[in-house]
Amino acid sequence: MPEPKKILGLIGRNVGYSWSPLIHNTAFSALGLSYYYTIFDIAEPGLIGDALKGCRALGLSGFNVTIPYKKTVVPFLDELAPEAQAVQAVNTIVHQNGKLTGHNTDIEGFAAPLLPFAERIAGTPVCIFGSGGAAMAAIEAFRLFFRPAGIMLFVREPEKAGAILSGYEHRGIVTTGTLNDIETAEGSRLFRECSVVVNATPVGTGCRHRHSADSIVPLDRDLMHHGQIVYDMVYNPIDTPLLGAAEQAGAKTISGIEMLIGQAARSFQIWTGRTMPVETVRNVLLQEIRSVS
Repeated sequence: MPEPKKILGLIGRNVGYSWSPLIHNTAFSALGLSYYYTIFDIAEPGLIGDALKGCRALGLSGFNVTIPYKKTVVPFLDELAPEAQAVQAVNTIVHQNGKLTGHNTDIEGFAAPLLPFAERIAGTPVCIFGSGGAAMAAIEAFRLFFRPAGIMLFVREPEKAGAILSGYEHRGIVTTGTLNDIETAEGSRLFRECSVVVNATPVGTGCRHRHSADSIVPLDRDLMHHGQIVYDMVYNPIDTPLLGAAEQAGAKTISGIEMLIGQAARSFQIWTGRTMPVETVRNVLLQEIRSVS
């Protein structure tokens, strides 16, 4: 009798667009592992506790967690790995013998495509747009791997900056601001000095045209330039409005697809103890994305 498959999935809201099932199921199939990955679309934060109780009751092996629940899940977990504890945000959960442990593979996944530019980034300012778990992962990744001169965090509302940094041990390396600050001469100067510009918001998801989203990152200002690296965590579509504007400005661009694969590979390793066949996954993923574009 065949071994029952271990069930893993993605917890999020309105995440039917996710490529994560294709990524993980391709990897499981390539290595002949008895796992199956699916989506658990949860409509509201109040249901997260019930979902995790269900994980224990049903014996599910674990989850990925995405917007907007990376911080919401934390109080319902039994233990946090050190990197998740540092940012109080979780994107990977392991269920073992009734115990739920939270990890944050976004940190390593975010850092991976930037590592070739580590010397270029060190000692320079960087900026991040966002106020959620993805922004915190980027902050911690910059701190751990790149030693920037400082990190500017731009949010829509000032109180969100305080909320995201609450309890963060290294918050002294972060300077916060709002979109209105970029309208000032000083703000625009600071933006242009940043070696890396990161969109850690979901804005741009599903948008294929430059003006089709009310972007949090300024697309139509003469701020981005060839000396910058512009990194969009949005991966659907691969070519987001922000990346299109950055290319026109001559900046180096990094698609969120790189972070998606990087964080998935680390999650895969945590769950299975095996190394994800990344090139196989990448080829299947890109082929599927092109087929539906």
